[in-house]
Amino acid sequence: MANGPLSFEALKKLVKSGAIDTVIAAFPDMQGRLMGKRFEANYFVDGAYEETHGCNYLLAVDVDMEPVPGYKSASWEKGYGDYVIKPDLGTIRLCPWLPNTALVLSDLLDHHTHELVPYAPRSILKKQIARLTAMKMKAYFASELEFYVFDQSFKEAHEGGYHNLTTPSHLNEDYNLLQTTKDENLMRAIRNGLYGAGITVENSKGEAWAGQEEINVKYDAALPMADTHVFLKHACKEIAQVMGQALTFMAKPNYSWAGSSSHVHQSLWSADGKTPLFHDKGGNHGMSAMMEQYLAGQLTHAGEITYFLAPYINSYKRYMAGTFAPTRAVWSFDNRTAGYRICGVDTKAIRVECRVGGADLNPYLAFSALLAAGLDGIENKMKLEPAFSGDAYDKSKKLREIPKTLREATEMLDGSKLLRKALGDEVVDHYVHTAKWEQFEYDRRVTDWEVRRGFENY
Repeated sequence: MANGPLSFEALKKLVKSGAIDTVIAAFPDMQGRLMGKRFEANYFVDGAYEETHGCNYLLAVDVDMEPVPGYKSASWEKGYGDYVIKPDLGTIRLCPWLPNTALVLSDLLDHHTHELVPYAPRSILKKQIARLTAMKMKAYFASELEFYVFDQSFKEAHEGGYHNLTTPSHLNEDYNLLQTTKDENLMRAIRNGLYGAGITVENSKGEAWAGQEEINVKYDAALPMADTHVFLKHACKEIAQVMGQALTFMAKPNYSWAGSSSHVHQSLWSADGKTPLFHDKGGNHGMSAMMEQYLAGQLTHAGEITYFLAPYINSYKRYMAGTFAPTRAVWSFDNRTAGYRICGVDTKAIRVECRVGGADLNPYLAFSALLAAGLDGIENKMKLEPAFSGDAYDKSKKLREIPKTLREATEMLDGSKLLRKALGDEVVDHYVHTAKWEQFEYDRRVTDWEVRRGFENY
């Protein structure tokens, strides 16, 4: 297939023929996971496509799906009412790895006003896209996803306490075709499954540790790319489940392993998508003045937007020198030690690659924060600092640091005038509360490391 989503008319024909008997209406939650309902397909196309409903606690829970106290949006006192789940019929895709199944992504609306829920991830990105539209511009993104593949199933991994997991390969498989052959049963199923769902898959490749893979799909406009990102992650997990294996998008699943990233490529184009606004033949390596301002905005606000690139305690374990994960928010040409890199120099494909984000990020939130920072650079005509060259890990160099902990990133998010203006106080306060709960939950837990270190020695 690989020619994009299905039309609603095409879906109706497939349902009528019996080729599709189940339609999943899904929406991305705060963690970027897909939540929703499975519909009998005839019922969906006969009327349920207009809307359905779901409990509003779904944007007020932690990763474990436990209701979190203190949200203004939903609580026991307010009775945990409903959201309207409004399918976006431009996002219908087949799920070839599931029998006779299609999936459609949805927006969340207020149950009473039918307005977009402001702190829903898809709503947040739509707000930034509206800013771009008003400026007669269009953003294109591509997010690269890395993950670890395991021999065990999700159930086996859980029952074993996620210890002693084995990977199909046992050596570093970065670009190594022999080692990635050992992952190929699963990776081939993922590539072909995504292609069958209408997603143009460019390639998969081995990453920098045993069992670590990366998959790349064709760039797209910001909202469709974020939709593809969450669909891809969900698909990878489901296909692994079907094949009796497991995989993880944790940023740092093991201290000794390489971390898993989600590098985000970004460029701005004219509203019709034909003119690259980041390209200027006479500019520095083909960079336009607008591109320099956009990048300057992201560097200026790098600390404030980090939470949306690294939303968990574990996210910050990835930022280790000498691991290809950045520790400094500086920019450079073709230098993988920097947090921001310029790709496609001197061509129309010139773009900013943000290397800060982990594979655990929520793409709607990450893209929104990056756009907000970049647009602030354009609106205020910020001047871009000189490109960095050399080893950005070098501690003797005084360079802008990426926040080292979730606690630090949360404080910077909370105090961000930029994000409060661009996203709204209601949105920032919602995610600050989410971040503080994540920190609270971690702070009160006793880890395996503490027990091993202190049981006899303290």
